[in-house]
Amino acid sequence: MTAQNKARNTRLGILLMCLTSFVFAMQDGISVHLARNYNVWMVVTIRFWFFALFAIALVARQPGGLGVALRSRMPGLQVLRGVLLIVEICVMVLAFVKVGLLATQSLFISYPLMVAALSGPILGEKVGWRRWLAIVVGFVGVIVILNPGGAVFTPWAVVPLAAAILFAIYALLTRYVARTDAALTSFLWTGVVAAILITPVGLWMWEPMSPADWGWMGLLCCTASASHFMMIKAFELAEAGDVQPFALLQLVFVAGLAVIVFDETLETRVIVGTVMVVGAALFTLLRARAVARSGA
Repeated sequence: MTAQNKARNTRLGILLMCLTSFVFAMQDGISVHLARNYNVWMVVTIRFWFFALFAIALVARQPGGLGVALRSRMPGLQVLRGVLLIVEICVMVLAFVKVGLLATQSLFISYPLMVAALSGPILGEKVGWRRWLAIVVGFVGVIVILNPGGAVFTPWAVVPLAAAILFAIYALLTRYVARTDAALTSFLWTGVVAAILITPVGLWMWEPMSPADWGWMGLLCCTASASHFMMIKAFELAEAGDVQPFALLQLVFVAGLAVIVFDETLETRVIVGTVMVVGAALFTLLRARAVARSGA
């Protein structure tokens, strides 16, 4: 690949990641609307039915088809990844309803710091003092957002942190199984396992949905498939270290949605804490990229 083509692909990958972040933010808004009117389990179940169908359709078109993609050398960890993801999304949607879009995303965006902190014990990776300093700064930002000593503090505020921890472990296990399994294998296992696990609960908690909300549900499912496809293409076109920082733009889009559509307020402590968390997360991502390239 020529340098010019590589630069063109990197720009396209970044553009796709920015678009993916925007779509993810809009999905969060739709999830808030649906979860306020229906139980979280049913909403997530329908979403994962479409996710599983999309994964199956995507993988079936690849060389070898489903038979090759289903062959995992770490099936136990692949199942665990599906469990973690389904629980994380349920917790996340619950947090949207109880805490609000902006506060939830401001806390959830700390997951890259948790990935960096846990990469040592889980993956055996070395984390230098610069990234540890960024992790500390980021978690100070989390405390600023939570404001645990304030009169407005609620125990629900720690729920987004639980989602961030679950997603961080999911991300680390994804990197771990990538040592033996292809990306499409992990993608297929995630969609199918999650759909199988959530279906009994979703059917048990089923309730009637209005025609208008079925329209929102359909939009959520279709955009979920489109956004995952765009994210896959972004990582195909460019290196992860080049596009991953732009995933943080989701917080910017969510902030606009929360203020304009859901009448949420941008409090000073949330702004200050979020800047600290995002700055620290961005530093850890860029530092990890620099370390990887220097060791290459």
